[in-house]
Amino acid sequence: MAARNSISYPGLSDYHQQINQLSSIKASYVLRNGVTPPSRSYSTPPGLSGSRIHHATDYGGDPTGVSDSTDALEQALFDAFRSPIQSTQLIKGVPNLGGSQLHLDGGTYKISRPLRIPEGGANFMIHSGTLRASDAFPINGHLIELKSSSNSFSSEFITLKDLMLDSNFRGGGVAVINSLRTTIDNCYISHFTTNGISIQDGHETIVTNSFIGQYINVGGDIREKEFSGIGININGNDNVITDVVIFSASIGVMVQGQANTLTGVHCYNKATGLGGTGIYVREPGFTQTRIINCYLDYTGIVAEDPVQLQITDSFFLGNAFITLKSIKGNICCVNIVNNMFTGDYTGVRMIQLDESNEPFSNIDQVVVDRNNVRGMVLKSTVARGRVWSNGTRWTADFSQVLLFPNLINNVQYTLQVGKGDGTFPNHLLRNVSENRVTVESNVPVSATLHVSVDQNMIHYI
Repeated sequence: MAARNSISYPGLSDYHQQINQLSSIKASYVLRNGVTPPSRSYSTPPGLSGSRIHHATDYGGDPTGVSDSTDALEQALFDAFRSPIQSTQLIKGVPNLGGSQLHLDGGTYKISRPLRIPEGGANFMIHSGTLRASDAFPINGHLIELKSSSNSFSSEFITLKDLMLDSNFRGGGVAVINSLRTTIDNCYISHFTTNGISIQDGHETIVTNSFIGQYINVGGDIREKEFSGIGININGNDNVITDVVIFSASIGVMVQGQANTLTGVHCYNKATGLGGTGIYVREPGFTQTRIINCYLDYTGIVAEDPVQLQITDSFFLGNAFITLKSIKGNICCVNIVNNMFTGDYTGVRMIQLDESNEPFSNIDQVVVDRNNVRGMVLKSTVARGRVWSNGTRWTADFSQVLLFPNLINNVQYTLQVGKGDGTFPNHLLRNVSENRVTVESNVPVSATLHVSVDQNMIHYI
């Protein structure tokens, strides 16, 4: 009790003012809706009951969204972070708040400035309501901001859950900066102009079971050409995006960091044909990005100079394709396997090279294989074929299939002589250029050339 008594709480006069304000809000709510909201006991001022669940309405927050609730929510946050703290810590120097909460009670709260979660706390949650930016909200802010002002972690295990965030076309939804183990779960983020979610530095942010879109639609929006902003902007390492739908933005997910994982992400933001990108992997050096079991819906993937990139078990609809973009000419350790592509039979290649800046010159351990296409042009780093001829020369042309031009690193072939032809010819691999394989024999013969080629560089020890 000594620790609690040493904290200064709002005076009783301020408390009575809050109660009067809350009474007027409730009266307005009843007048507009004809329903009396559930009453709460106010035998003690907010924060003095000992509970670590801090209700927005207890602080005078307006759950109808008519009045500005910024001050009330900030006071609730302040009290939540000065709740009686257990003697334990999570990461060194960050005290455990023991599961303290800001409960929005299913209300809609208008705010005129970013709701900044205080530093120096762990094990805290905001949940169960709606935040909406007012017309005075700063256009470069986010509705909820979790920031550390130092290089060390000052926040851990912060959870944003069951929230609808309406940015009112003024800034973004959530900014997580240099925080440790943050979770954004079951959130609906809309009407942003910058980022739905911005993750910068920090470690192990998880975004899951959420819906993100600048304009609310289910596709076919006449405003699609005007979509802007980024659904999720990751500028850090070791984050996870899973089971998320991004239904409108210029870029669905921007990845600018290492060892990030995207699974079950459905992007149908601005279509590629209108200048949009589903998932954009920027060139940070070693990307180590894994894109698994995702759904690219009329909008594709762009990867700059990818190093250790995996795209697997994903579905590309409506001519959506993968672009490998050369910035410095490097591409290494890339696996694009077991994906499905569906198009409209207009000749769109499932994987395309953008070498407008510089050709790929350092190509190493790139595997594009076991994908299937319907209505698009298959591209691969592995190809197999056969050619019959009656003569001394056989040429297998793989130029329409192989991904990289004029690059065959490995060839295996068999020359199968036809039945009834008793000749046993000498033969050799004569030429490998322009993604064509030519085999010649010393005497004419009726034979079938079976050949397999691989653009992947294999290093032997």
